[in-house]
Amino acid sequence: ETDAVKEWTSKIQFVLSGGLHGGALVASYPFDNTPNTRICKTSPLCSMFQSYGGSPPSLTPDEDVFRHLALTYSNNHPEMHKGKSCKSNSPAFPEGITNGAAWYPLTGGMQDFNYVWYGCMEITLELSCCKYPTASDLPKYWQENKMSLIKFLAEAHRGVQGFVLDDSGNPIEKASLKIKGRDVGFQTTKYGEFWRILLPGVYKLEVYADGYTPREVDFMVVEQHPTQLNVTLFQSKRQDTFYRPQFQQAQAQGSQHYYHHHVPPPKQQSPADPGFFSSITSGFNSFVNNFFG
Repeated sequence: ETDAVKEWTSKIQFVLSGGLHGGALVASYPFDNTPNTRICKTSPLCSMFQSYGGSPPSLTPDEDVFRHLALTYSNNHPEMHKGKSCKSNSPAFPEGITNGAAWYPLTGGMQDFNYVWYGCMEITLELSCCKYPTASDLPKYWQENKMSLIKFLAEAHRGVQGFVLDDSGNPIEKASLKIKGRDVGFQTTKYGEFWRILLPGVYKLEVYADGYTPREVDFMVVEQHPTQLNVTLFQSKRQDTFYRPQFQQAQAQGSQHYYHHHVPPPKQQSPADPGFFSSITSGFNSFVNNFFG
């Protein structure tokens, strides 16, 4: 089953995901694991759970987005946002959310895997104090969680989306992308599509694909709608200069933000920045080493 899910997520560029659990009432977000935790490879009896309560949080580069996603779910739930504990000896969760590792460190969780390996923003949604509710209770849980689920799913349309194309307008599959300063990357689909959930602000997108000159593109995200951003890469055999377009001021608030960075290469030629791709891969490798041993 685990292998099937891993294969599934490797074939589809998921943007947003929620794992539904029972046993608590809280929205938990990555990381579950910590840099000091390693998978136990020597004993089959090695416990998956390290400790409960009192652990320091293990924060991702997208802490602001994950907190927003968790709060979106909790604040639309009639009880979760109150942050009450299920039992007298169980922890309470302010605002109904928690960092996974701060609750208890866990190795091998799906939300960490999806985020680190594929850039999918997944949180874990604990929906009931009862670990195994009966089927007769499911209609009640549906009513309690219906609005939270709808609002949560709508967050997939927040941030930036677009295409990575070559200079003939053809899509580039499996181009590597990263928001500068957030060292967890993601890739384009076979159609050159990409999506990234971001809160309002100004960002820089780094784009790399084998055989093409890397690019950095500035863009703005607003609250009202996703930013449309298309990026054109030029084949590196043309010896193009690494072009950095200036930030384009967004149009009036409420209008569509649309950027298409298809520009002719500058006349002066110089090799692409050799540290560009390493900046994408070094952060990823660091996460893999820290979280997967």
